[in-house]
Amino acid sequence: MWGRPYDETNMVFSCMLCRRRERERCICENCYVRIMNQHNREINDLKAKVAFLSFWYPPNDDDAHHDSTHPALFFPDVMLVTSCSDDFSGSPPDPIHAHKAILADRSPVFKEMFENEMKESKTGTIKINDASNDAVRAFVNYMYTAEALVDENMGCALLVLAEKYMVKHLKDYCEKFLSTKLNWENSLNRYAFAHHNNAKLLLESALRIILNNMNMLTQREEYKEFVEKDPLLVVEIYEAYLSKLLND
Repeated sequence: MWGRPYDETNMVFSCMLCRRRERERCICENCYVRIMNQHNREINDLKAKVAFLSFWYPPNDDDAHHDSTHPALFFPDVMLVTSCSDDFSGSPPDPIHAHKAILADRSPVFKEMFENEMKESKTGTIKINDASNDAVRAFVNYMYTAEALVDENMGCALLVLAEKYMVKHLKDYCEKFLSTKLNWENSLNRYAFAHHNNAKLLLESALRIILNNMNMLTQREEYKEFVEKDPLLVVEIYEAYLSKLLND
């Protein structure tokens, strides 16, 4: 039962989470701080999600502002087209339909594209040749729902799109997910990936794992390839490693 456990011989309480002995409370201070920090992170994540999904209405369109069934908000007026088919059939992938207003609200890149009457705005077609159809479909879906079912490959693909179109909320989402999948075996590749896509959280998380496993990583064939491919990143890693040795 969820009661207030105590040691009958000494009449001191035991923390319900870590069993640390406490005299005045049933949850120790360390566990309480950890729970509250997690609670605050969840609240902040929800606030960020609500802010991301808050729709901005054009100030000169009173009908759209007051009517959620207004044609401008109901009928798709732009489609995203990729050149990469996911089923290897060779047939062109199906276009992904969306609303300019939604894309512009979520992404400053799309906003600039539509406001300046660029080719994509005039034709109603956005060509994305550096991502798969599945990735772009998941990207557009996130614009509407702020949710995505991802594995590591999809997480990487979405992070690239989020960086390209400056969708910070999605980028943060992908960085947090990919950070939970880090291990010493994939840390070098993820560090390089994070560096090339300005993913600070993922970069720092990967670097911590690299620094804690330098002896094993430097013996791998992958590390030798990494040295040849990204020598500047290797310099950064060694600078961080030497700094860690000096401070420990």
